[in-house]
Amino acid sequence: MEQVKIGIIGGSGLYQMPEITDIKEVAVETPFGAPSDAFIIGTLEGERVAFLPRHGRGHKLTPSELPFRANIYAMKLLGVEYILSVSAVGSLREDFAPTHFCIPDQFFDRTRARAAESTFFGDGIVGHITFAHPVCSELGDILEESCKTVEGLTTHRGGTYICMEGPAFSTLAESNVYRSWGMDIIGMTNLQEAKLAREAEIAYATLALVTDYDCWHEDHDAVSIDMVVEYLTKNVRNAQLVLKEAVKRVAAKQTPNPFAGATKNAIFTAPEHWNPETARRLDAIIGKYAKK
Repeated sequence: MEQVKIGIIGGSGLYQMPEITDIKEVAVETPFGAPSDAFIIGTLEGERVAFLPRHGRGHKLTPSELPFRANIYAMKLLGVEYILSVSAVGSLREDFAPTHFCIPDQFFDRTRARAAESTFFGDGIVGHITFAHPVCSELGDILEESCKTVEGLTTHRGGTYICMEGPAFSTLAESNVYRSWGMDIIGMTNLQEAKLAREAEIAYATLALVTDYDCWHEDHDAVSIDMVVEYLTKNVRNAQLVLKEAVKRVAAKQTPNPFAGATKNAIFTAPEHWNPETARRLDAIIGKYAKK
């Protein structure tokens, strides 16, 4: 299987850019089932990059149906060390306006039906990763600098992404409560990706594309699918340009992945007590920590 350093998760429009060449489709099987779709591997800025359409081509999977573990484990099997995640979000702040980009540095979990898809651990191997800072600051820096190269783009660095269950959008009461908590943007997918990426020792950062004001803003309509699609369409080329620059900068990085080894001291269960079947499933992540 071809090994690539950089993975991108987002909509199918992201890899439909003229700058990508030598494209091939790769289906990856994992111990956690199939990912959302086949990967598209192509060359961008001289670097081989693996693209994964988060919801499948044709947008067939709800946020609660996403195979988060399979998606991230497949990235690991492909050799990915850095994941750039792109997703639409609602804004919970006046100054984070539709068409703006945000690079959040924190996540807040409000999901309730994804426990099995939120960790690789369990079934005889217990692990507790350090997750105080869920976003790779180095990747955040790269995304911020990459955004500056796109003319007319307003970008906000930092902020908290609250991850809701969905698929329905927020009620007005919920939206107002999230604002009172100090949340900045709202989405339905990135928390699980970030957590699993950390367990898999992959650096992760989000490029959030603001499409709406959720439903709290008195001067703007409540979020709808039409609204999300309209603003995503307006911004897809800007997102492509940011990713193009970010890939170039990640490829040129001289320092190693800062999260290589992140799981080593997170595993609580001694190797001699590991469930053999679970150890086999997680071999790509923890196999190197087993006593030989």
